Amino acid sequence: MPEIDLTAGPIAYEDTGGDGPTLVFLHGLAMDGTVWRHVVGDLRVDYRCVVPTLPLGGHHRPMRPDADLTLHGIGRLVAEFLERLDLHDVVLIQNDWGGAIVVAADRLSDRIGRLVLVAVEAFDNYPPGLPGKAVALASKLPGGINLALQPLRFKPLRRTPTAFGWMSKRPVPDAVMDAWLAPALTQKAIRRDVAKYARSARKQQMVDATERLRSFDRPALVVWATEDRIMPPDHGRRLAEVLPNATLVEVEDSYTLIPEDQPARLAAALRDFVRGSTGTPPRPTHARSQPRSASGS
Repeated sequence: MPEIDLTAGPIAYEDTGGDGPTLVFLHGLAMDGTVWRHVVGDLRVDYRCVVPTLPLGGHHRPMRPDADLTLHGIGRLVAEFLERLDLHDVVLIQNDWGGAIVVAADRLSDRIGRLVLVAVEAFDNYPPGLPGKAVALASKLPGGINLALQPLRFKPLRRTPTAFGWMSKRPVPDAVMDAWLAPALTQKAIRRDVAKYARSARKQQMVDATERLRSFDRPALVVWATEDRIMPPDHGRRLAEVLPNATLVEVEDSYTLIPEDQPARLAAALRDFVRGSTGTPPRPTHARSQPRSASGS
């Protein structure tokens, strides 16, 4: 993948190119942009899909030692990324992590035309659920991130509630998760980056940022899993009420990682949104998703 050197350090990214509207996909902690692989595979025919790997543990090259890796610091990194690639009228799409809320709420970039929040950290759910709280606790102990990560070398332990078990209903393929975890399992500097971010997380940061979303009046789409165990389902409805110009889509048969559990349904919702919806008053659309094939496609 190409890389761009930003203030905080090098960021690798995928860019499908093309002349269609630009969709920028952001991922969560302890993973990389491949969480969007099925969705991007569906949409790349009609849209330019740009997928950076953020310094949240799945990145292969560490950030500079003095990099600001707080919630707001990584939000500013996202804004710098959009500027350096000269992207305009972007559809900014976020799953799991709540950084896109900060980028939009604090107007860190004027390059965002539309916002999509897919089962994200919001309100007082920060750090989120059992996995988020486990990482936050580990980050406060010397060597704690390493101690928390090493058991994940054993594949059955990845499906526990404090790891990825409540993140997706269906196990993420081993090869994909191996790639997500390898940088932090093998590089002390990557674990340092994760610890810097996790130690800086404060509940009030997200509470305040979510409230500031009331000023984001551009079209927004909120997509939430009705069975989510990490991101409370009522948070999706509340976000759609906070955002002045939002539509809510609720997806069945999925946990937080909707791009893993229901990529076709999510891609369809994104197509409907980007094709020209100017935003409607918040209303729930219940999406009964079809089972995925055994191949996961």
